[in-house]
Amino acid sequence: MNIRDVSGAFSRLIFSLSRWLASLLPARRILAFGMGEAKIGAIMVINLDRQPQRWLRVRRELARFRTFDGASLLSITRRLAAVDARDGRAVAATGDVDTIYRIGDQLHVQPDPRLLTCFGEDELVRMTRQEVAVARSHVEVWKAIVAGADPYVLVLEDDVWFRRDAATMIDQGWSAAHRHCGANEGPKLVYFSYDDAAGTAERIDLDDVVFRPVRGLWFLSGYVISREGAATLLRAMPVVGPVDLWMNFRFEALGALALRSPVILQRQDAGSDNSYSILPYLARAGTIDADPAPTLPKREIFGPLVAWTSGGLHESLAMALSMLGLRVRVYDGDEEEIQAHELPVLFETFDAIVDPPLAPGAVSTIIANSKFKFLLESPPLANRFGCLPNARTLILQEVTSNVDRWLPICAFLGLDRPGEAFPMGAERGLRVFRDDRPDAARRAVSDSIRRNAYRLDPSPWVLPPSSDWRPSPLSAEMALDCGHCLADATTARGRSPFRTLVETFPGNMASFEMEGVVHQGDGLHLTLSKSDAVGGRRYRSGAFASISTFGHGRFEAVIKAASGPGLVTGFFLHRSQPRQEIDIELMGADPTAMLVNVYFNPGDDGANVAFGYRGTPCRIELGFDATEDFHRYTIDWRPGYIAWSVDGRVVHKRVGWDPTPLPHLPMRLHANLWAPRSEELAGTIDEMALPSTAIFSHVSTWS
Repeated sequence: MNIRDVSGAFSRLIFSLSRWLASLLPARRILAFGMGEAKIGAIMVINLDRQPQRWLRVRRELARFRTFDGASLLSITRRLAAVDARDGRAVAATGDVDTIYRIGDQLHVQPDPRLLTCFGEDELVRMTRQEVAVARSHVEVWKAIVAGADPYVLVLEDDVWFRRDAATMIDQGWSAAHRHCGANEGPKLVYFSYDDAAGTAERIDLDDVVFRPVRGLWFLSGYVISREGAATLLRAMPVVGPVDLWMNFRFEALGALALRSPVILQRQDAGSDNSYSILPYLARAGTIDADPAPTLPKREIFGPLVAWTSGGLHESLAMALSMLGLRVRVYDGDEEEIQAHELPVLFETFDAIVDPPLAPGAVSTIIANSKFKFLLESPPLANRFGCLPNARTLILQEVTSNVDRWLPICAFLGLDRPGEAFPMGAERGLRVFRDDRPDAARRAVSDSIRRNAYRLDPSPWVLPPSSDWRPSPLSAEMALDCGHCLADATTARGRSPFRTLVETFPGNMASFEMEGVVHQGDGLHLTLSKSDAVGGRRYRSGAFASISTFGHGRFEAVIKAASGPGLVTGFFLHRSQPRQEIDIELMGADPTAMLVNVYFNPGDDGANVAFGYRGTPCRIELGFDATEDFHRYTIDWRPGYIAWSVDGRVVHKRVGWDPTPLPHLPMRLHANLWAPRSEELAGTIDEMALPSTAIFSHVSTWS
């Protein structure tokens, strides 16, 4: 186990214990709470129905305090059910929230020169389902406040705790707020909890207790709002973008105030499944160096699943099951029948099989086994499999909206609903979930090939460790011919199908800049050097990518790789949402080999699925030093097949489930020179050897 994981768990345990001990102390009065026109007369806590433990913890926290007349704060507390991001209908299109906002909106709250360099202010960002649910939850609170009778209400999210000096600070702050707003008007919005936007918040200090924010406050964990303030927010709807961002644009209209420091903080022992739409942009800009991808779907053990579909052009059900974290194998119907004795081996690898050609004996076996579940895509299929046990069988009914289709499947399997729309799925001809591996029992794997296989991602879209995957041995084979040329780039300046990148990614110690790409007579030079930027990354380098996305085809570059430990020359296909990738990486510390890699994540275009930091890498011996001369490197990507070639000779191949499904969505073609933080991957960078340059003399793509 990672030591940091242990220390983090210990810290959370200590924090939980401290909050429990605090609850045993005598309750303190907070004079700002209670009945009366100038008092905070109610508390509303936003809490998900599926998180009762959080509601119990926040109740215990509130029970530590009393109102000015001695009543427990619990006596004025009301729970409001939060909108659940897992409920597709609850976060569907609504007039309350506009899910598209601009990078410029983010920059208003938290200016970031690097973000502005990489993206224009008018670059559009789509809110995540979690952000939409949070925004809608606060809107519902505002509606309840306007419909109620309390002049002031404290709104809390359910993962908060009160600082030791909270009672004193709240009383002083509430008195100051009334003093600065005037006795007749009163405050409309007062922040008790917030996060200063990386120290960039603009404020007007009114005294040593409160300030007037101009912009730059994140979070809405704890704030007091008046009925008039709530009505003002409702009139200003729709909420555009994340609700805490949008609130910054309302500060002036509300005359917003904030305590000099937050007194309500977020708990250290309350996990979060929130997903933030701006994080991928911050990671690409190099502002943060953490992977903003969602967490891996929980792989609950519920027994093997057998599913049958109605056919059709797209494999919707298989893609949906994969997005739930299942390893899914799909059959075409022309395979040999599956016999009963083959089932144990099959389900050691896969969680679900779709449209399997089961022999009669295999059908009897799975029906008799109480662990098996059955899923039929449409009612007519029940006539073909009428003997299936009702308690273990789900027959999907026709629905009028995609957002409903997750609900019966997730309830049947006992899995959490994903935060993405139900997929249309890949076209059947792309063979995404076919198992096209050669028979493992007949595969001869040499010791040298075993040594060249790296550790794989622990992903539900990679074969399990029990499969003992190793790359297949290759006989001499030449690269296949391909179709007509789609894009071509040489050393010539001017109009090009490629553009220079000024963005980076997590794990890269270098920022990409325009100056890192230089046209020379022998090609495009990507140069990595030490950076003199204050507060930025330690190195600067160059990268470029295709303007257009490409489907299946052939992708080729003539490259002289950069030399030096800690450096990687990359030539690859990549996309995000969902993340899919096909790599060629040339290591400066190991120049006689190249690393090939595949990342697969399921979903339709736009699905926020991006698990995996390691992929499925494999080291390929080149027989020459890639840093000494130019060589031609090729990725041949076809439905159900990928081949990597060097100087026209195939050096590695992958087929379906070998050891992953293969990427199926359009991707951009990339080239870069970067410095991984992982010494395991590339070694330790030698700054005395910098600057170092990779040269791309020719890049082309064919359909």
